[in-house]
Amino acid sequence: MKIKTQLQKVLKITLEGSVLILGIIIITIILKVFCFASFKVPSASMEPTLKSGDYIMVNKMVFGARIFKDWKFWADGNWEMKRLNGLRPLKHNEIIVFNFPFSNHDMSKIEMDFNNHYVKRCIGLPGDTISIVNGFYSVSGFSDTLGVYKKQLNLSQKLDLTFKNGIKCSNYDSIQKWTIKNFGPLYIPKINDNLNIDCNNIELYRKLIMYETRKIIEVKKGLILMDGKVLNKYIFRNSYYFMSGDNVFNSMDSRYWGLMPEDHIIGKVSFIWKSEDKKTGKYRWDRFFKGL
Repeated sequence: MKIKTQLQKVLKITLEGSVLILGIIIITIILKVFCFASFKVPSASMEPTLKSGDYIMVNKMVFGARIFKDWKFWADGNWEMKRLNGLRPLKHNEIIVFNFPFSNHDMSKIEMDFNNHYVKRCIGLPGDTISIVNGFYSVSGFSDTLGVYKKQLNLSQKLDLTFKNGIKCSNYDSIQKWTIKNFGPLYIPKINDNLNIDCNNIELYRKLIMYETRKIIEVKKGLILMDGKVLNKYIFRNSYYFMSGDNVFNSMDSRYWGLMPEDHIIGKVSFIWKSEDKKTGKYRWDRFFKGL
């Protein structure tokens, strides 16, 4: 009888422990899917704001968490998702984490890369017209500083000859001749925008339209053709954002690959919860729980 009682106690403790562990796992998954996620900053593209080796906490509730309807996206990139209601829209200068818009670095078409996460600052919102004038970011109707002023000042002081040696905007330079020092103006589409499409702006929006429609766009004899039919107007189904790294000389961002679709957004960076120097392996205690 004593052995049986002890066995019952062991089984009870094991069962209670298993339930507790299972509960912790479920709560952790729920929080990660709907509320928060942690990411490690791998590069210097956001310096001085974020350093390589920073661990950042991302708040998904601000803009709303994404719920994927199935797992097809994991196999073939085709997916459907729903975004839950967020607390508010994103604002200028907020730092966000998002999925890189090009899979396997194929820049010919937008395709969400679920395994590749970027962290950048939101410089341009849907409906904005953005420019870079002599190195400085400018958005029509917005008077505050965008990004890190000192980094842009350094860019403005570089001679224009520098930009003939590769510091061009690969997504735009073949037609518009834009560089990272002088760029735009570029209108950023928002959902339900009905834009005129012509030979002057098709290269600005070609990838966006192809992403939304999954159709081929061609230019023949001065006409824009989508699946063989003339395209002169287009109503956008998504909103877009212009993202930039604070370290303007060392950041692969919207200047190079274009506008980011809204459905790529994971969440807003709230704070640095841990920081580790990659070279020395030592903790940078002054950066622990630093708000952004």
